[in-house]
Amino acid sequence: MNNFLTLKELKKLKLKKFGKNLKISRNALLINPQFITIGNDVRIDAYAVLTASKKEIKIGSNVHLGVNCYINGSFGFEIKSFSSISSGCRIFTSSDDYTGNFLFSPTVPKKYTKPTNKKILIEKFVNIGANSIILPGVLIKEGAAIGALSLVNKNLNKWEIYFGIPVKKIGKRSQNLVGLSKRYLNEKKI
Repeated sequence: MNNFLTLKELKKLKLKKFGKNLKISRNALLINPQFITIGNDVRIDAYAVLTASKKEIKIGSNVHLGVNCYINGSFGFEIKSFSSISSGCRIFTSSDDYTGNFLFSPTVPKKYTKPTNKKILIEKFVNIGANSIILPGVLIKEGAAIGALSLVNKNLNKWEIYFGIPVKKIGKRSQNLVGLSKRYLNEKKI
């Protein structure tokens, strides 16, 4: 048996919009799929969890979300085309206040909490290594690469490589991906 949802099953999800050649594992969980838009040639692996709300989750084309990814997109999340999030990554558009001045947890009324709620944007050609964490409000610019087990708590520049807790720039990244993506898309038209 194929582990990915059939076209009929995808339609039953009632996603806001989805493209062609979409592969979503039967074991993935999409909460509020009516607020999720997915492009062409996207694969979402087993045990990935995407939580959306009125602030949409937007996934471009040729995107891969690895096994056990968690995306809290309640305050807006977008990942553009040709980007990838490796296994075990955690992405949070909301995070509790840890100063001790406020309560935390969805079990207490909002008037007692003060979470940080901000959209996350991941531009084209971004590669996020396994088990990395992305915090609210981060902008990861085109072509950035993030090593495994990294904590991203700030915006990242174009075509640079980052690693660590918190992330630090460790080098430049080749832009050959742009030409390869154009060649791939041209071959696909044939």
